Amino acid sequence: MADLTDRVAIVTGSGQGIGREVALELARRGAIVVTNDLSGCCAPDTLEEIRALGGDGLAITADVSDAAQVEALVGQVVERFGKVDILVNNAGTTRDNLMVRMPEEEFDLIMRVNLKSAWLCSKAVLRSMMRKRYGRIINMSSVSGIAGQAGQTNYSASKAGLIGMTRALAREVASRNITVNAVAPGFIKTKLTENLPQDVLDTLVANIPMGRWGTVEDVSHAVAFLASDGASYITGHVLAVDGGLVMY
Repeated sequence: MADLTDRVAIVTGSGQGIGREVALELARRGAIVVTNDLSGCCAPDTLEEIRALGGDGLAITADVSDAAQVEALVGQVVERFGKVDILVNNAGTTRDNLMVRMPEEEFDLIMRVNLKSAWLCSKAVLRSMMRKRYGRIINMSSVSGIAGQAGQTNYSASKAGLIGMTRALAREVASRNITVNAVAPGFIKTKLTENLPQDVLDTLVANIPMGRWGTVEDVSHAVAFLASDGASYITGHVLAVDGGLVMY
């Protein structure tokens, strides 16, 4: 297991689902973890679970698509812990619809929450990382950003944008010993997928070569690896965690 002892990590959107499990996995490996969500309803619960594991951290309520709130969040972390070693840009949402029926506001919302937030958070942590000449930035993309998905022109565009941003930023900061990578989950079991009809679930599984849905643990292990020193020579990479759904 990769050792992240004393690394300071920020995981956005970590109140539930994949983000919550990523935060817990980083804590299990020794990281100090800052949890975050928009409403403040769930990130404190994740922090309590981290403390139950013997870990430490903070829970910060912030809209990470707002520049002022991002600056305040990162400032609070640096003031408390002196640095930011790891950033996981996980905050995101969906507003699925066919393009012809999609209001412009839903396109703008998804780009702001899924893409702009990652740009703002990455920019905010880079000062600390560049001073320390160390950093790990992991962006949560999606197989929809690789292959596209009908009914998700906004979501697919935002996740494809994350891949482009990942590779561009990786080139900018590699000389400072900062790696920037993306994880692209496929179909993952979360509360968001629990209510899908069984026939839909069966159809989706039929397209996965490994014959099963992924788990939040599958994703968190990939993130933890990219956050570790074991991945120190990997940057600009997109790691698909999808059971073979998208091979490219």
